Amino acid sequence: MKTWVVTGGAGFIGSNFVQRHRMLKSARIINLDKLSYAGNIGNINNLFEDPDHIFIHGDINDRILVHDILTKYHPDAVIHFAAETHVDRSIIGPEAFITTNIAGTFSLLDEVRNYWNNLDPGLKDTFRFHHISTDEVYGSLGPDDAPFTEFSRYEPNSPYSASKASGDHLVRSYFTTYGLPVLITNCSNNYGPFQFPEKLIPLMILNALDGKVLPVYGDGKNIRDWLYVMDHVNAIYLVLEQGNVGETYNIGGSCQKTNIEVVQTICEILDQLFPNSHNKPHASLITFVKDRPGHDRRYAIDSSKIKHKLGWKPAETFETGMEKTILWYIENTKWIQSVKSGAYRDWIDINYEKR
Repeated sequence: MKTWVVTGGAGFIGSNFVQRHRMLKSARIINLDKLSYAGNIGNINNLFEDPDHIFIHGDINDRILVHDILTKYHPDAVIHFAAETHVDRSIIGPEAFITTNIAGTFSLLDEVRNYWNNLDPGLKDTFRFHHISTDEVYGSLGPDDAPFTEFSRYEPNSPYSASKASGDHLVRSYFTTYGLPVLITNCSNNYGPFQFPEKLIPLMILNALDGKVLPVYGDGKNIRDWLYVMDHVNAIYLVLEQGNVGETYNIGGSCQKTNIEVVQTICEILDQLFPNSHNKPHASLITFVKDRPGHDRRYAIDSSKIKHKLGWKPAETFETGMEKTILWYIENTKWIQSVKSGAYRDWIDINYEKR
């Protein structure tokens, strides 16, 4: 069995990846996570009796710890999810994004390079470092602009996207300079189970269920390309196993929606699921609030490369993925309560109270 080190494997996308591949028994997984605000041990509770899932509470900036993990477990790949990811948080407090997304990626890369240099030639050839990134590094599109490709210019507009762009450049430089066998994937907006409820879709689902206002930034016409998280997980695995070293693959859902369309879809599904709800129609809860600074108007991903080269395409439509997501949040109230800590409530107050 292969061994993978997965950083950030208790976060949203990382935990879905870990859950999927422990179910498939694809690899023994060494799961390194700092458990910051979005890392939730509840995302992987069911795996603690699994001898081939080893959780380590730690920081990718801890080079001694990373060195010890690599030396002890001899991974065949490192899959790097660990990141601060929320744009609004990066506006209020950018330092954590620089520390994790830039300095942390550098620390991890450098320890992996040292480990890789000491592997036997055959293992060096098959080893991979897979960096998970975002379409936000490309900046914002106009209404008639073509979707982002792997050759699009980097133009990040928030501290978050700038920090992820920096991480991408570092990873690419370690391939060009040192020959480290890297892969980079840039994905569009993900949604699905285990997503921290300050992000748009889970926030709207949970607020609607509680009869609270649904705060929509600006005019609600900012456009995002939406990707169901398990479709993303499947794409990551394909790139890890079949992607060409040193290359970037864009992963998108081919599903451009305005924010208001997303919220209205959630409301319509909830109206159908709860026809007798006192909150019906749930769309009556929608409230437009002051836009956030530097809010990119439109993202869209051209996934032609991964579709043509590796045969990947999304399995879910926006409607089927959204229904699965809403049902998951309805059925997992214990998980929701575990993440609705005082710190989470404080964050919602800080971000929305003056809008």
